[in-house]
Amino acid sequence: MTPTKRHATRAAAVFAAISLAATVIPTTPAPGAATAKLTPATNFPTLKPPTGSVMLIGMVNTEGVPGLDFPEIRTFAQATVDYLNKHGGMGGRKVKLVTCVAKGSPETSAACGQELIGKKVELVLEGLDLFPPYATYTAAGIPVVGVLPILPGDYTANALYLGGGNATSMAATAAAAKIHYKAKTVGIVSADNAGANGTEATLTASLDKAGIKHKTVKGGDNETDAGYQGLMREAAKDNPDLLISLYADAGCIGTMRGRAALGIKIPVITTIICAGRNVRSVVRDDALGWAFVAAQTDKATPERAIVQNVLAPLLKVAPDKVDVGALGLGALGVQGMMTLAENANRMKAKGTKVAGPALYSFIKAVRGTQVWPNGAPMECGSVPAYSSVCTFSFPVAEYTAGGENITIPGLESVSVKDYLP
Repeated sequence: MTPTKRHATRAAAVFAAISLAATVIPTTPAPGAATAKLTPATNFPTLKPPTGSVMLIGMVNTEGVPGLDFPEIRTFAQATVDYLNKHGGMGGRKVKLVTCVAKGSPETSAACGQELIGKKVELVLEGLDLFPPYATYTAAGIPVVGVLPILPGDYTANALYLGGGNATSMAATAAAAKIHYKAKTVGIVSADNAGANGTEATLTASLDKAGIKHKTVKGGDNETDAGYQGLMREAAKDNPDLLISLYADAGCIGTMRGRAALGIKIPVITTIICAGRNVRSVVRDDALGWAFVAAQTDKATPERAIVQNVLAPLLKVAPDKVDVGALGLGALGVQGMMTLAENANRMKAKGTKVAGPALYSFIKAVRGTQVWPNGAPMECGSVPAYSSVCTFSFPVAEYTAGGENITIPGLESVSVKDYLP
């Protein structure tokens, strides 16, 4: 295989994995998350501009490569820094984001690492970087916090990841299948490409741990309406207890319409990528019977208003015109930076000096720290095989006839630990 083809294959695999693992920002507080009591999240709008010394935070992000172009993560993170520098900063310290663009190769990621070290950043908040030079950062004493692990080595790296990527989202799917749907058999529909096949393998490993039998039907990256109907018909023909769709984007619409057109009543669970209003506004009640991992009830919350105020200047719209349910991968930049700020503010409230290494240690060691904005508890390192991952519980919501997503009772915070492959 030529270098160009190898790169294209890797790009397709990574992009598919990212698409399925990425999340819009869930802004409904998770059950048991005492956000108002333990953190200053809802108080950000009242905080005054920071007056402390400047804290340099580095960010490496992959951009400008076909299939690997995510500038919105960087621009959303910068918009968040701009907001924080008007509202409390990083525990009272001003923030400056130092960015470097990688090009999807180990060499460019390594060069970015050296560049950030040379600029004396205190902490690196990874955007989406395929090849973070962890050893280089460790040698320089610079901690790494990431928003989404991508490749297998990320799960045990000397870093902290706020989300768990495909491993945790697929484990959550298996957990919901067993706990809520009492499924003994499932039918899976998935595209047949490198990334989707990797995701499907992760899912089936989790289903095996749950003791659930499974059959997968694979189709093209993009199918006609008849093609999506054929996939759903084949997956449902043995009358499984549950269907699982790993399709994203246009595939969300195609599979929902296909199931409805065939009159299939078997419930379906899929990823949060299909839960956005951009999909719901098209399929409407064809989405009845569908559930979404990591999606929550649509509600107006103080956190949602903060996100809107963070992004309104960047998007050049009024805050109430920012659709929080359709931010795509850029949401990871907001979530990562705000989670750092929330926990830096907690450090300050405890009288602890805020600095990059200390903030990393605080997030890693102090139980009760949370992911902003929904307060999902962080349990960094609690699963040795996924030692860099910090969150292991997710909500699951379902579409209702009212056009909203409603969290399923009993699935407000599903632990995935017993279902990780």
